[in-house]
Amino acid sequence: MTEEKGKMWGGRFSGGTDPLLERFNASIAFDRRMWREDIAGSQAYAAALERAGLISAEECGRWQDGLREVADELERGKFSWSEQDEDIHMAVERRLTEVVGPVGGKLHTGRSRNDQIATDMRLWVKQACLEIDQDLRALMTGLLEQARPRVTTLMPGFTHLQQAQVISVAHYLLSFFWMFERDRGRFRDTAARADELPLGSGALAGNAVGVDRHFLARELGFAAVSANSMDAVGDRDFVVEFISAASLAMVHLAHLAEDLIIYSSQACRFVSLSDSFTTGSSLMPQKKNPDSLELVRGKCGRVTGRLSGLLATLKGLPSTYNKDLQEDKEPLFDSFDTLRDSLRITAGVVGTLEFSAERMRACLDEFLLATDLADYLVARGMPFRQAHEVIGRIVRECEKTKTTPSELPLESYREQSELFEEDVKEVLNFDASLATRASEGGCAPEAVQRQLVAAEETLAGGEVRSMDVE
Repeated sequence: MTEEKGKMWGGRFSGGTDPLLERFNASIAFDRRMWREDIAGSQAYAAALERAGLISAEECGRWQDGLREVADELERGKFSWSEQDEDIHMAVERRLTEVVGPVGGKLHTGRSRNDQIATDMRLWVKQACLEIDQDLRALMTGLLEQARPRVTTLMPGFTHLQQAQVISVAHYLLSFFWMFERDRGRFRDTAARADELPLGSGALAGNAVGVDRHFLARELGFAAVSANSMDAVGDRDFVVEFISAASLAMVHLAHLAEDLIIYSSQACRFVSLSDSFTTGSSLMPQKKNPDSLELVRGKCGRVTGRLSGLLATLKGLPSTYNKDLQEDKEPLFDSFDTLRDSLRITAGVVGTLEFSAERMRACLDEFLLATDLADYLVARGMPFRQAHEVIGRIVRECEKTKTTPSELPLESYREQSELFEEDVKEVLNFDASLATRASEGGCAPEAVQRQLVAAEETLAGGEVRSMDVE
């Protein structure tokens, strides 16, 4: 058994802690990455204690100098960790007391590790949201740069992995731009809900020593203070929201990764991946494997698993703080690390992609224009459902005779409907098909140009409500 000497909570205990519980209980191995947030919280709290008249200006000054010294040691990797450091709070307070003497023990007056950790985590999540936003912007910028020169570069669009309609490469890339913009919005929302100060809530019942919580909020950059001390120390909604936003972002990355894996395969050869983001085979010399994208796709399951795991931990907890909440940090940190690395890898892949316009055009199947043929009949007065059936029969005839729609004689068209004229073959043009989808959000060059303008304004920070041009 280990002695309780030196522990914050050791006075009540006469026996020691089992060494296995010591290891099982400690969080210092992972919560030490929040040392900056913990130091900042302690600096603000020291100032609040002075304002409340609980410590002198001289004591506060000694604390502030001591905390800066501790921060410098941590920054330079010179901090001496102790086996007694159960968590980052105890480590900082222990080292501060070593630096400034017994007066360091006053810093915890009116404060609990319950409101400390809630504060540290909110500060950390706010910063993490900003960093993820920067990485999302970098990826979105790469998508824009690849899209701009490819507004009229044709490729097949797919549903059910079957060729469906003709689109442009730019339109395809912009579809992911808007997914990632929604992700940015979710992280902004998460940061906004994390922007509430728990410090001053104590263990659960509030602060009894008269600290000014609004002063603390201003010092630490929070927009508001928590309304209820019990809720403040037990709330981990913002952690769930962060991992939920990270999970959706990873799902979007996995979508893009899956597409690019398929498009870079020998069967498609629409794109070529850079050597920088591929690996080889230990047996087959010719292989160029999209391992970067496969890992991004695989790590999506890792982050979504973190979300379900944390929700299971939170389900059924009684009110306020419980030690179960220690299980929130590893999924939070791992989700952040995984998403950040995945975003940066994907940005590298996108930025170095090479597109084969010739190969994509060569793969265009004339049956992509079946809907255009139906629209031809609709423009001549036929109800769409009837037109759909007519074109379906024409497709079946082409398959039966092993011909393409452009090779099928006009007589075969007119057998299905007398509305067909010589000009029907003009419909069978991929570029013309692209140009007809000119509505807002469509794939026609003029519509995609509007998308590009809207996307650029979005990245520049402007609020874009419509892609209409005056």
